[in-house]
Amino acid sequence: MALVTSKEMLQAALEGHYAVGAFNANNMEQVQGIVGAAVEERAPVILQVSQGAIRYAGLEFAAALVKTAAAEADVPIVLHLDHGTDFEQNVRCLRAGFTSLMYDGSKRPYEENVAITSRVVEIAHICGIPVEAELGQVLKASDGVTEEEVIAAMTDPDQALDFVQRTGCDSLAVAIGSVHAMKEAQAELDIERLKAIHAKVKIPLVLHGSSGVKEESEAEAIQYGIAKINVATMLNQAFVRGLKKAMEELPDNVDPRKWLVYSREEIKEVVRHKMRLFGCSGKVTASGFVSPKTVHPAVKLGDAEE
Repeated sequence: MALVTSKEMLQAALEGHYAVGAFNANNMEQVQGIVGAAVEERAPVILQVSQGAIRYAGLEFAAALVKTAAAEADVPIVLHLDHGTDFEQNVRCLRAGFTSLMYDGSKRPYEENVAITSRVVEIAHICGIPVEAELGQVLKASDGVTEEEVIAAMTDPDQALDFVQRTGCDSLAVAIGSVHAMKEAQAELDIERLKAIHAKVKIPLVLHGSSGVKEESEAEAIQYGIAKINVATMLNQAFVRGLKKAMEELPDNVDPRKWLVYSREEIKEVVRHKMRLFGCSGKVTASGFVSPKTVHPAVKLGDAEE
């Protein structure tokens, strides 16, 4: 199946009160494990390429892995840029065939975030590609953040309304208590704040840092606008867990492929669990999930004028 955009995928999730899993992939085994789970679960899926993945594998190579997996799968797959750092990087990813972009201006002053997000939205929409933005700031556990800092960085509902109206973004990552790179699920989300944001902002909302969030809190958040949930740290843990298990069971092995299949299976089972938790399992029907109009368009110069 050709890559699809996230526009109608997330709108359907919002209306259906489930969330689509957005899983970060850094290598072939992770991509295969994620897509394998999506096919078996009949679930739409978003594969994310992060800044770390781009530095590790290179932009074109990382994108090619996802494109190849999508071409062989029979479920809708989105190729998404996770935490795009600037306007230029979003342009490069657009040219590389990404079907969903993200500009993260959450560390910048508010007006600067609005201005750059608006520019990214303008060019992406010309090509029929949706854009995720971020307001508030999801902090990193590695920075040693305090509870007070997490609260101070949360998204303001009134500002969220202004931001969405002025930028035209298609989805919004909100800070409601999660923290990036947490190794254990300890955080509880600020559901009341989420309800207030959802009451004002009608587009799909996105949860980052879900690996550190209690699952019952995730499930509740889905009922109040969260339509995309990012998973990264938990997948890295699964990959390493599989590798350790393989090395213990096959200590004399010298063929890395025999170890890496363990990691691939660990990834698949974590993704399967999350898809069932998010409610997106079984959402791909025999007739398809995504409308043909959301298939990534082959835009040619001059097409925008037609």
